[in-house]
Amino acid sequence: MVNEFVYCPRLFYLEWIHGEWEENADTLEGARVHARVEEEGGRLPPPELLAPEDRVVARGLLLSSERLGLVARMDLVEAEAGWVRPVDYKKGRPGPRGPWEPELVQLCVQGLILREHGYRTDEGVLYYAASRSRIVVPFTDELIARTLEVVEELRRVAIRPTPPPPLVDSPKCPPCVLVGVCLPDEVTLLRGAPIPEVRRLVPARDDAAPVYVQEQGATVGRSGERLIVRAPGREEVGVRLLDVSQLSVYGNVQVSAQALRALVERDIPVLHHTYGGWLVAVTTGPMRRNVPLRVEQYRVAEDRDRSLAIAKAFVVGKVRNQRTLVRRNHPSKPEGLLRELARLARLAQEARHADSLLGIEGLASRAYFSRFAEMLREPMGFQASGRLRRPPPDPVNALLSFCYSLLVKEGVRALLAAGLDPYRGIYHRLRVARPSLALDLVEEFRPLVADSVVLNLVNNRMVRTSDFVIRGPACALANAARRRVIRAFEARMDVLVRHPLFGYQVSYRRVLEMQARLLARVIAGDLAEYRPFVTR
Repeated sequence: MVNEFVYCPRLFYLEWIHGEWEENADTLEGARVHARVEEEGGRLPPPELLAPEDRVVARGLLLSSERLGLVARMDLVEAEAGWVRPVDYKKGRPGPRGPWEPELVQLCVQGLILREHGYRTDEGVLYYAASRSRIVVPFTDELIARTLEVVEELRRVAIRPTPPPPLVDSPKCPPCVLVGVCLPDEVTLLRGAPIPEVRRLVPARDDAAPVYVQEQGATVGRSGERLIVRAPGREEVGVRLLDVSQLSVYGNVQVSAQALRALVERDIPVLHHTYGGWLVAVTTGPMRRNVPLRVEQYRVAEDRDRSLAIAKAFVVGKVRNQRTLVRRNHPSKPEGLLRELARLARLAQEARHADSLLGIEGLASRAYFSRFAEMLREPMGFQASGRLRRPPPDPVNALLSFCYSLLVKEGVRALLAAGLDPYRGIYHRLRVARPSLALDLVEEFRPLVADSVVLNLVNNRMVRTSDFVIRGPACALANAARRRVIRAFEARMDVLVRHPLFGYQVSYRRVLEMQARLLARVIAGDLAEYRPFVTR
């Protein structure tokens, strides 16, 4: 962590204090380079038993320092003529002027720890795998003073309640493993600091994709680095674990212990749903260790003023995006409805109580859904019933409910990745087994994603009345139609949209993840206000 701190104090804080971690090509290559030296091998005798004629090489040596309060796992320690020197392996090459400062300080820490244990050492070695070169680094007074200064700075930063500010327009950010968590340019802009431009430092969309299994009686297993899905009467299907971002199973689907372990070890969540689509459980690895963030989340939820400020942003974002959807899709562009939604968005921004905010949101939803059927080529009975959900009485309501459940599932996944508790809401009240914060987060995305998917499905005749099963007052999607709905939903989540604040193109799925991260920054006090995602 000393290396990370010198590189960027914010990186150290996010990785060590918050427990954030992501893999990229650099970290995987670094792990490969370190694989051999991290295995313990050889033995370094105690300093009093180290004879001048001894030549010793010890690998994977773990030592700690009471004085520095640090622990170091040393890749290699060489002993010769009564002196020792640590050897630190690096995957890349040295800089044009020699080793980088983070590497020098980390190596010096190892030397200081060896000295504290009684060994004689006055230099270390940096080995660069890419160039196969060794550089000897003397432990000068200047390097030791800088190292001790870094350790003191690290201690001060570690006890801060919030992370240090991000680097501004720094070339260190693009290759950083946590750039998608840190969001350096985005956070800097939202703090009001001047910045030349907001760089898109993360891919517009993820290479990995969700896997859905809804065939009843299917099993999900593992074979090497692949998930294997088997279903009665169907051909076996395999997908590389590398290509999976999440696994969603519906109803009576079995997931083997081997598959579960492989998924959680790679930080891939397994989302368990009822056959009808309601999320009932999530299987993940251990929770993010950022306990202070969740403690602050619970405080915000109980704080009337702080919770209201964030809740207003959720509702304003939803109403403004409802207005955008009407303006884009209604054949006659109803001025009365557009004015009413704009008025209600302003009222939501000015709301002084949570109850009044609920009332304003209800008025906006009634106005919006009163004209929703006019955007459909075939209303399928929606006009008469309006928006009803328990149970949905017609095909359009069934589509809306299912798409909302898919969206909430995405919200749960994004919040877990951000270290938040998806079940303790800020706007939606606490209710047993309801992911209230996920419902909060997806409010602004309901019109842009779920409602848009329903309009696309109906207006392009991708679903018909015959695709639904009606039993009494309830209407539900048939199995084959659900596959088409899931494909349409996933296609929408992968659509690239220009971010109204940051200016670059990014997928809706990535935007949802970013909003969860930014919400966490607001809750932690790193940002002053939550800004909803609103398109024009």
